[in-house]
Amino acid sequence: MKKILGMNWLLVLTMAALLIFGVYAIESAARHLNNGGEYFAGRQKIWALVGCVVFFTTALVDYKWIRWLGIPMYLVGLAMMVWAMLKGNDVHQVSLAGQMFQPTQLGIAAGIVLMGSVLQDLPRVHVIFRLPFVRVLVIGILAGIPFLIVVAMGDMGSALVWVPVTLVIMFVSGIPIRYLAMMMLVGFGCIALAYYIILPQASPRGAARIELYLDMMEGRDVDINGDAYAPHWVSTAIGKAGWKGIGWNASEQKGSLHDKKYIPWKTAHNDFIFGVIGEEQGFRGSLLLLIGYSTLLITCLFIAFGSRDSSGRIIVAAVVALFFAHIFENIGMCILLTPITGIPLPLVSYSGTFVLMCMFLLGLVQSVWVHRNVVPLIAEDEPERRFSEPDGSMGSLVGM
Repeated sequence: MKKILGMNWLLVLTMAALLIFGVYAIESAARHLNNGGEYFAGRQKIWALVGCVVFFTTALVDYKWIRWLGIPMYLVGLAMMVWAMLKGNDVHQVSLAGQMFQPTQLGIAAGIVLMGSVLQDLPRVHVIFRLPFVRVLVIGILAGIPFLIVVAMGDMGSALVWVPVTLVIMFVSGIPIRYLAMMMLVGFGCIALAYYIILPQASPRGAARIELYLDMMEGRDVDINGDAYAPHWVSTAIGKAGWKGIGWNASEQKGSLHDKKYIPWKTAHNDFIFGVIGEEQGFRGSLLLLIGYSTLLITCLFIAFGSRDSSGRIIVAAVVALFFAHIFENIGMCILLTPITGIPLPLVSYSGTFVLMCMFLLGLVQSVWVHRNVVPLIAEDEPERRFSEPDGSMGSLVGM
């Protein structure tokens, strides 16, 4: 009971509000699908209730024990991603216990948990793991393997999520700024190579979407009945909605493009749910959604600052980076800010397994807060205290 009362209830209430907002939006967004919107909204409620069990269970268990799940989760995630690459469907899903499951989401969650554990524990194993170069190498290997598997699947949207997550983990784990700056410079230098050589081979559809995005940004002629159908009509639906929007579950008589199936109706409840929200709820509803996400992420950052150890800080910061990447990409593609990518909106889109993963990760964040005053073993933070310096470097070893 003491742990429950000690939870960060702003995080709980914001998460619950976003889940309710999502169920409300899904019922309208999925109206054209078989069984109708009520069916999918009901399914989302079930996933949310199961997610609540996952969330509170994870929150009440000290995350120092959950960290030990990192290695098995990571290995299982890699195995399932390979399985999805070889045997999965067009959207990289596999069937598990009668449910369609996207293992890339498990891979990202497992990678966050594993890196949070490894980056704290390895420096106690050998002094070499305190060197920034070695720590960067460890992070690169742990993030690079699932990244390359996802690229091989052709799922560039999910692969791109790894980039901000990895950079944030490096920053929070104490990698000096000069290392991060050099990696970013090298990354910018490789953009042309990745765009003209690697991307067309790894994901022809992804390359075509970027070309289409650039054409639309430069005002070139595009086929709005062909490849440009989704970005044109989704952005049009949002742009014409005004302050109040046209109302929830609006009909064709009220000018609803979604009711006319101009918003891609097969994925309106998932990838393009913000298009439906923007049209029906207008700028007011969209702003309310963004305030909810902002409150959630700022609360998580506040929890990260109060963490008792580096593992908790890394896990919470990585969760914030993951959520922000999904929010930015999903909303951005609906307003022509980014190319079209097939990733869901956290807690709002219809996506059962992704909802569970999001609530598991938020449960980890809550666990960091609940157990922030639990005194860890002295040895647990000893390497970090002994070798840290005010500039964020790792003592005299950094200069080597």
